[in-house]
Amino acid sequence: MISWVRQGDVYELALAQQPCNEIGMELVAALERFVAEVRASDAHAVIIHSTQSQGFCAGADLRALYAGIAGREPAAYLPELRAFLDRIHAVMDGLDRLPQTTIAALHGVCFGGGFELALTCDLLIADRSTRFAFPELRLGIIPGFGGIPRLRRELPNAVIRDLILSGRSLGAKRAYALGLVSQLVAAGEALAVARATAKQTGLFSRQAAASAKAFMKPVPSGELAAEKALFLELFVDPRVQAALADFVGRSDAMPYLPATTRSGAP
Repeated sequence: MISWVRQGDVYELALAQQPCNEIGMELVAALERFVAEVRASDAHAVIIHSTQSQGFCAGADLRALYAGIAGREPAAYLPELRAFLDRIHAVMDGLDRLPQTTIAALHGVCFGGGFELALTCDLLIADRSTRFAFPELRLGIIPGFGGIPRLRRELPNAVIRDLILSGRSLGAKRAYALGLVSQLVAAGEALAVARATAKQTGLFSRQAAASAKAFMKPVPSGELAAEKALFLELFVDPRVQAALADFVGRSDAMPYLPATTRSGAP
């Protein structure tokens, strides 16, 4: 599902869960262990990448989410859902606040929770196959893992509104032009370029880099709390459970990829 190794002063974390690294409780628990180890280390950089051919991460594990709420009243499942959101926000914030320089090496699908995971990183290196999207509104909810506040640090509001309200995807070339992606590379080259970038970061004072990062990239705690509250408010609508049931019942090879996203912006 997930593994990591330290090579010199650089940690490499590999997402390796089929079909496309969907985020559920087990992956969250592994990320918690990873963050704790890295925070206590003297490493200077972290690389996060995927071993799965479809992409970086398709987002939350919606099948597991549906299994936890199917046939239950909100009063029964909301405490569990709130606890899950608290844990994933804590681990996302932990990644965001790591003193090390964090680098996401991206390819293919980077949707929903996967996009939110990438947004915790300091540098996004994407190959030309990468596509970003927040398709949550088709389920009747908003991104719930910190996506909107973190995206506001990176992009103009008009772009964010288009991503959220249309559900369209954003291609790597356009993301690079907007400044979301720091390096755009050929297909299959993101990890190699991330390793070279991590090596470059090792030339500088770790303390100076950590201080600069904290100054340039504050964690928007208030907005993150408000997003979580709104997610829970929207989630109790019966139409959300119906939309999740429809998703679970689909037989598409990539059910997380709606038609509107397939024809998204370049």
